[in-house]
Amino acid sequence: MKILEINYINFRNLSDRNIKFSPKINLFLGKNGQGKTSIIEAVYFGATGKSFRTSKNADLIKYGKLKTGCFLEYEDKLSDKNISVKIDSSKKEYRLNKKRIPYDEYYGKVNVVSFIPEDIELIVGSPGVRRKFFDSEIAQSSHEYFQNLKQYTKLLKIRNKYLKNREHKDPMFSIYEDEFIKYGAKVIKKRLEYVKNISIILNLNYRKLFDSKKELNLVYHSEMGDIKKYTLTELEEKLREDITREFSKELKYGYSMVGPQKDDFLFLLDGREAKSFSSQGEKKSIIFSLKLSEIDMVLKEKRENPVFLIDDVSSYFDSIRKESIINYLNKRDIQVIITSTDLLNIESKNFFVEKGEVYERDN
Repeated sequence: MKILEINYINFRNLSDRNIKFSPKINLFLGKNGQGKTSIIEAVYFGATGKSFRTSKNADLIKYGKLKTGCFLEYEDKLSDKNISVKIDSSKKEYRLNKKRIPYDEYYGKVNVVSFIPEDIELIVGSPGVRRKFFDSEIAQSSHEYFQNLKQYTKLLKIRNKYLKNREHKDPMFSIYEDEFIKYGAKVIKKRLEYVKNISIILNLNYRKLFDSKKELNLVYHSEMGDIKKYTLTELEEKLREDITREFSKELKYGYSMVGPQKDDFLFLLDGREAKSFSSQGEKKSIIFSLKLSEIDMVLKEKRENPVFLIDDVSSYFDSIRKESIINYLNKRDIQVIITSTDLLNIESKNFFVEKGEVYERDN
């Protein structure tokens, strides 16, 4: 998969622009605060309909304007296509080949993997940060998971409302609970499969690029205990059993205390949790290895590489690791869009960013 070009209007501090990308490495250079990250964000927003910096639509719209939009031309393994997302302060509009579509059909059309400095939160942040990240990554490659998670989230809100209002004796509560258990088990099952597969790749990437003597694992931590070998039916039975056991507490507090919304994803380096025991450099290397592993997972699921977005690589890695990473990416057929404050010693299509303006420049 390759993004051929982007058009954006009224996006952040950027001047309206059309940018044509190289199918290989695209480097955006400039001092801090000039708009380099906004370029990466615009690409991500065009591809996913979301921002990696904010959940507020209004934050993306240039000051003094009422709306913004991003339009992407891209090629996948079948043909050239285009998608676009437009927003104003109250709504979003999604299009594929100029035809309006719902978000369910938009997400996952263009696969991107982003790497930004704030990604360190995936290790040091809350379980909710990790759940949101992995749910998004799994959903990008699996439309079935996207739908199952969407349905489970809806059922969780309904069930919590019944619990809060103490309406558990309503016959509808039992019907919703059966569905809650069914979809909860599906979400957990897919997460377990994903973690099992990506953990192997994650360890290989970490050892290949950063430390061949250490073992890196990703573990799915469930409040239900060791469930990694459970079948879908066994997961449903376990969920029902745990809900029954915790039901009096759920009524007392007014929300669901069992289910995938309580689970976590843990990074273990040589058997110890990276959040507490790894150095800052190791944490950065773990996250980058994770991002490379995401690329491999998308390739496995969709049989084509995603586009890799890397923000501020100069400040994130020293020169030795940076060179190792660039060499690794050069060997693979992966389109890369990267920002840096320094000119990198790589073969790339170069752009210069200053005060929101983007200029193409010679190598």
